[in-house]
Amino acid sequence: MRLTLHQIDAFTDHVFGGNPAAVVPLESWLPDATMQSIALENNLSETAFFVREGDGYRIRWFTPTSEVALCGHATLASAWVLFHVLGAPGDVVELQSASGPLRVTRVDEQLALDFPAYSLEDYRGPASAIEALGKAPVQVLGRDKLLFAVYETEADVRAIAPDFPALLRSGMKAVVTAPGNDFVSRFFAPTVGIDEDPVTGSAHCSLIPYWAARLGKTKLHARQVSRRGGELDCELRADRVSIAGHAVRYLEGTIEV
Repeated sequence: MRLTLHQIDAFTDHVFGGNPAAVVPLESWLPDATMQSIALENNLSETAFFVREGDGYRIRWFTPTSEVALCGHATLASAWVLFHVLGAPGDVVELQSASGPLRVTRVDEQLALDFPAYSLEDYRGPASAIEALGKAPVQVLGRDKLLFAVYETEADVRAIAPDFPALLRSGMKAVVTAPGNDFVSRFFAPTVGIDEDPVTGSAHCSLIPYWAARLGKTKLHARQVSRRGGELDCELRADRVSIAGHAVRYLEGTIEV
């Protein structure tokens, strides 16, 4: 079977920036094991697959090791393919997912994700996850298997050098964040085969509500300060967040499975 594959750099306006995602449009679902094997072969933080369903599409995302419930950059990449390659009409794409209905809207040169907003609570995970970051944060919060660590400065966030084997043993993912213009972050997820994710849309489902409350405004600009880096225009809208950015195509090809 021959399939088309697109590799899109998301949350950037130039190739070699942002977060690369593979996008594989399907006529019908492949076996889960085959999609997981494709994601492993691609060896990117995420590979997205989508199938037309009713008036919209259903989307699924795989890291090299597992399927995940929500992914921002690969959704942005998929919408770019739908609009610019497959000719989706209008300016809105509706997607069904494991995290409920999602929407991507074309706004000028950007694509804006409509995602759920997630609240944070007191951290209840293992102390070993905090220790694995190598520098004590000034505030620690959490949600499910996510450690949310707040630092004083952008320099603190840039300097974090996690002990990835220790973070993996803790069973936690970690977001580290600090004030910026308006805030900066990095994201570590060795539990799903990604030591550091270059730009993480789904992490902003928690980052946006936190910084909106702390800064007293609903529209924010975020930077993920990984080596590749990414820019995100964000807005809190009640129990939803808008996460907007650019995307560019790096590669189009075919795969044989």
